[in-house]
Formats: sequence, structure tokens, C-alpha cells
Amino acid sequence: MTSERSSHLRLVSGDAVHAPGDQGPAVPFRTSWTADELMATTFPETRWAVPGIVAEGLNLLAGPPKVGKSRLSLGTAIAVASGGKALEAIEVEPGPVLYLALEDTPRRLQSRMRKILQDNPAPRDLTLSTSCPTLPQGGEDAIARWLERNNGARMVVIDVFAKVRGTTPPGLSAYDADYTAMGRAKRLADTYGVAVVLVHHVRKMGSDDFLEQVSGTNGLAGAADATLVLKRARGTADGVLHVTGRDVEEAEYAMAFQPDAGVWHLLDGPPEDHTMSGTRAAIIRHLRQQPNSPPKAIAEAVGVAYDNVKKTCQRMASDSQLCVDAAGRYRLPGTPSPESVPAVPGVPGPASTCTNATDQEGHLPLPGVPAVPADEEHHQA
Repeated sequence: MTSERSSHLRLVSGDAVHAPGDQGPAVPFRTSWTADELMATTFPETRWAVPGIVAEGLNLLAGPPKVGKSRLSLGTAIAVASGGKALEAIEVEPGPVLYLALEDTPRRLQSRMRKILQDNPAPRDLTLSTSCPTLPQGGEDAIARWLERNNGARMVVIDVFAKVRGTTPPGLSAYDADYTAMGRAKRLADTYGVAVVLVHHVRKMGSDDFLEQVSGTNGLAGAADATLVLKRARGTADGVLHVTGRDVEEAEYAMAFQPDAGVWHLLDGPPEDHTMSGTRAAIIRHLRQQPNSPPKAIAEAVGVAYDNVKKTCQRMASDSQLCVDAAGRYRLPGTPSPESVPAVPGVPGPASTCTNATDQEGHLPLPGVPAVPADEEHHQA
């Protein structure tokens, strides 16, 4: 590590998050109120490490091995510590961050950071460590002391959770053991009002519910305030970040990995616009703007051959990605068809009454029809 870089990057391997030692002063954390006291209390707004995605509290970030969880968490830690843009798209408020890279060597960690930082300076408010005791054996106390020394800290990342959870107490069920293991990390998050992110793995067997993919029992996701699952098909750059929690709205975010920079980038639009084939994604985008379009109109708008669009629309309808009406017009699920939209009634004219039946107010009078002279009438007869 060069002297210039070492003046900015604190790679901690000892006192900061290592040996337990004496605890700092206890932080008061009220846990009970009478009902009237609770309703009269004004609580501060939720503090976000990454607005809309990572809030204060216990966050579980899970994904398959080598999918990019560590790069996602490290890139986010750098962005929060420096006050830049998380995921290359979301403005974040700066604040101290502790990153425990417990599966990395200092050399690997430095290499990843150099790629992410490019020509930017390393943030002074990012503390990194490649070692930490388990939470029951002093890790919780060590992290608490760091939080006390770094007032206003915004995030703690533990990569990976398995390295700090400790041994399972005897006599507990698997669910209770997982819930108890999460309890120490949650206590830190709640006591200090900070976002604690635990990096974890998913099980090998897939599931339609992304929460069911988290390795272990439901005690892990049940104890977490929010669960984030990163999924990416092997050999592709696009991925999906599934998010759900108590303080965050359940959502799916389209993501792309940029190998040159080693960072994840948040993409515009829903995930299906990026994970589908090019033709399907183009059809979806068109129908979002122009619902109830026939294949010919879609083909002209997206610049794809008519036969290709027609067959693709038929397959998408079979896959329940599109709906089609009797006239062969396609729309997205949930979009009303023309037949279901009631016709707009015509505007009725004023009712004819005895007082306005011959009313010509506002109009020029019509010329009268001249009478036929009697002699002419007799002559014509």
C-alpha cells in the first residue's frame, strides 16, 4: 500500500474491532411506555444509509456464492462514507462506516477498492477490518465501542455473518438458534440507530419466494428488519435486487454489474425490461406507453419484423406476460381492454318546453314567406 493511500484508508486489524476490553458508557435505550406516553412521543425520522433500500436497523443481504454480494456491499460502504451515489444512482448522506471484510485478505481488499475508487481518494470515514471476534465472544462489544467513538455512524457491514454468529447454544431449535444469533446484531442496530448489514448466502435449491431462498431457517429473515436478495444468472451482467422489510417497501430493482469498475449499477425501469430478451423487453416498453396495440403497430414502433413480433406476442400471452383481446390487440396484465371501458355518454341538449320550443333568442329572425296574391293563385289554378 502506498503512503499516499495509507493516509486515507484505515485498514484495522487490532484495537478498533478486535480485543474486547472495557465497554464504553451505556447508551440509554427506552423500551416501554404507557399508551398515552407513546402517542405523545415524537420520534426522529427513519435514518437511511441508502434511501429507499437500506434503512437503520438489521438488514440481511443474501445471494449465491460469487454473485457479487461483497462488491455490492463494499461499493455501498464507500459511497456512504464519502457521501457519493450508492449504486451509481442514489444520493446518500455521508457518515462513518465500518466494513468487516472477514473473508478477504488486505491485499484483495485493497485491489477491489482501487478498482472501485478509480482516481478518487479513499474516504477517511471508512474503517475496514479483516478480522473480528464472534459477536458472543467480544465482537458485539468491539463494534459497540467503534460506534461510540464514531458518533453519527451510518452503517456497519459484516461480510459474512457466518464468521461472527458464534456457536449455537445447546437445547435450541434451529429456528430459535438462528433468531438468537441475529439478536446481538439487531441490538447494535437498534441501540445506536445505525444500519447493520449482514452478508449471507442463499440455499442451493431455488424457490419462487425470494425470502425462502435465504440459507438457514425463517428465523434469520424473521429477525431482520429488512431482507435483500441479489440474484444474477451466471455469465450475465444484469441482476435483480429483491427488497422487503418493516421500514422499506417491497420492491425489485434492476441491476447491472460493471466489471471494469467492480461496481453494481442501478438501472432504470422494472427488472423485466432488462432480464427479458430484447424483443420482449421492447414490446413491454411499447405497450406500457401504447396499450391495446396490434402486432403490426408494435412492429412498426419497435422496428422489429412483423412475423417476429406476432409470434413473440403469442408466446408472451401464453407465458401470462401479456393479455390479448378478441381483436388481437395486446396489453400488459392489469391494463383495461377497450371493451371494458364504458363509452363516454353524449352531452344531452336542453329539454324542449312550452317556453323555449320556439325561442330564437340569440339568432337572426328568418325572413317570412311572402303570401301568394289571390289573382295569381286563381290564374295558376
